[in-house]
Amino acid sequence: MLTAEQNARLTQVGPGTPAGALLRSYWQPVAAAGELTTEKPIKRVRILGENLVVYRDTAGKYGLVGERCPHRSASLAYGKVEADGIRCPYHGWKFAGSGACIEQPAEPKDSTYKDQIEHPGYPVEMLGGMLFAYFGAGEAPPIPHWDVLAWTHGRRWVQIQSMLNCNWLQAMENSVDPSHLYWLHGQTGHLAKMMEGYEEEHEFIDFDYGIMKRRITPPSKPGGKPQVDQHPLLFPNTLRHVHKKDGNIRHNLQIRVPVDDTHTQIYVVIFEPTPDVQTAADQIVPWEVTPMKDEDGDYRMDMVLAQDVMAWETQGPVTDRSQEHLGSADKGVVKFRRLISDQIDLVEAGKAPLGTVKDADKGRLIELDVTNERIGIFGSARQGAALAAQ
Repeated sequence: MLTAEQNARLTQVGPGTPAGALLRSYWQPVAAAGELTTEKPIKRVRILGENLVVYRDTAGKYGLVGERCPHRSASLAYGKVEADGIRCPYHGWKFAGSGACIEQPAEPKDSTYKDQIEHPGYPVEMLGGMLFAYFGAGEAPPIPHWDVLAWTHGRRWVQIQSMLNCNWLQAMENSVDPSHLYWLHGQTGHLAKMMEGYEEEHEFIDFDYGIMKRRITPPSKPGGKPQVDQHPLLFPNTLRHVHKKDGNIRHNLQIRVPVDDTHTQIYVVIFEPTPDVQTAADQIVPWEVTPMKDEDGDYRMDMVLAQDVMAWETQGPVTDRSQEHLGSADKGVVKFRRLISDQIDLVEAGKAPLGTVKDADKGRLIELDVTNERIGIFGSARQGAALAAQ
């Protein structure tokens, strides 16, 4: 269990908090690129406790700035985009994507007042159909080109889950908690159908970008071989996964973005390899909103993702970890919490945390060694290379 102080250190995400500083060291999604259109080029977003607007200007460039105009606090969500920024709807102050104020129409022409204005603005890049922003101090590191975001040999789309009403850490701890699969997902997953009782073995392996989770299932028949299911937690807030639907292999990234201390927005980027479709890494892709509850407000318990949401939200807005009773099956959760604490220490010491991409690797495709022998996946890098050559 954790003390209340330790729990707060890992869960609070706003400006000036330890975990908030850690999360700001990584590129975070703010929207699906397809959400911004000529008709609706501005979207209000809340990320890491900050109220912002993301926009696409008339030149096709993206920006992310504070929602409230520093002049009189009107919302830029109702502003106007132009070729070089976004203009406040109240008095016409205009801001570049950097947050710099570049016009104040009612001020004298020779005024330098605009140069004194400081307004939040963050760099934005589009990759894999998503808009990512960097919230950290100093120069942004290269954005990681994860395989699901950058592969071209298939089709890609984005699912935006309905808002998760709990802290980000509850969702991420699930990624290193493989024993829940047998009970929570047993009726909709494949594992319980292959085992008479719970007999798994689990490993949690450190690697360059986080923790590789490995599940080893005993043979289903005498003389058979154990089967391996291996996929990574990409530190700090992404799960890389693979599954099969309608006979097709679907790779996905599940990115759990902290909105504030008690809300999380989950984006799922899905890539389905096929020799018949090509999707560029910088291409706008289809997107859809996927509700986790039905019209009556009940969890859609026939869906694996909604089953997870039920488990996370019913722990409370921020679960009280001082009341836990952890067991031997929770070693992955303990490992992850220690990893977060260690990386917070690194950031506080002015060092780069785990998994940040180096300048020398800018733009490099990062293929992850995902395996699920039950559905015929024996390493994503090999499959990706084979299909790309078709």
